[in-house]
Amino acid sequence: MSSDGRSGDYDWLYEDDRRRSSSPEPAPRGGDDLPPPQLPPPGSGSGSAGGPRKKRGKLRYLWLLLVLWLAFLVAVPFIAWAQVTKVPATPDGDRPDGQRGSNYVIVGSDARPGEEGRGRTDSIMVLHTGRGPTVLTSFPRDSIVDIPGHGSTKINAAYAFGGAPLLVQTIEQNTGLQIDGFVEIGFEGLVDVVDSLGGIELCPENALQDEDSGLDIEAGCQTVDGETALAYSRNRKAYAAGDIARGEAQREVIGAIGAKARSPWTVLNPLRYYGAAVDTGSSLAVGDDVSLFSFVRFAWALSGAMGGSGLNCTVPIADMQVNWDSTRAPAFFDHLINDTSADLGELCTPTGLPD
Repeated sequence: MSSDGRSGDYDWLYEDDRRRSSSPEPAPRGGDDLPPPQLPPPGSGSGSAGGPRKKRGKLRYLWLLLVLWLAFLVAVPFIAWAQVTKVPATPDGDRPDGQRGSNYVIVGSDARPGEEGRGRTDSIMVLHTGRGPTVLTSFPRDSIVDIPGHGSTKINAAYAFGGAPLLVQTIEQNTGLQIDGFVEIGFEGLVDVVDSLGGIELCPENALQDEDSGLDIEAGCQTVDGETALAYSRNRKAYAAGDIARGEAQREVIGAIGAKARSPWTVLNPLRYYGAAVDTGSSLAVGDDVSLFSFVRFAWALSGAMGGSGLNCTVPIADMQVNWDSTRAPAFFDHLINDTSADLGELCTPTGLPD
């Protein structure tokens, strides 16, 4: 047999080999030769679920802090209000009524809060708030007025004679104003309030010294403590204008206290915020018809009076003996009675004298 014949006879033996060699090798099944995936250990925090869970936890924590902080801000005024002394301040008899706006008597006294008729009123002011600019008016304590039952004498004697009711009655009868609230600041408490605020900024034009009040202050803007602020507001011998200049100084101190109390640093500092609020409450006496919410309105109006939109005045006077001007003073009070403070114009001056 030829070689070609032999190979043809045995082709069937090599058919399977040729078929296997011409067919492609099957791909390995997934995972047969690959290592298993590495899973993160439990609690490692990696992965898509760990991040959002942590973020949600932080947000809950921040919300809790915010709620607690707001609760603290709201609670402190109620705590401070519990320290405020309530005193009778409503006079008997006929009173002005039906006037627009609101008027509050503010006095600074040597007496402890609520010690009726025992101290002097070194400062007397009336705060008017209504449709127009808020007005803070100083009454020189040596002003001669008619005090019911006591004749014609200095206005500051009214508080010594009969406490808040007689002082309110005296102001109403001599001005025609309807008084809606009474607030007394004890001078000793003023020291604590200023110190709790970390001091206040005062800006005297000249250096001032006075042995009686203990005042010793340089010219220019500076931060002062409570004792200096008290001496600055009580002193009058170091001022050339005497009682008139002292009224301006007292309004400056009130404005500086208000500015410091409203500052973000005071509100954001819990110790300062709490201390100033409680010390303020302890230094105050208010009429027994004054509620917390009406006092808040008063405080807000007072801060407005010391701001850029408010008016700071002294009762119009005719001379340095602080006699009220017989023409300008009635016109001044008529504007407050009619709630037309925007029309006060030249009737409102810091000294009470005509410009």
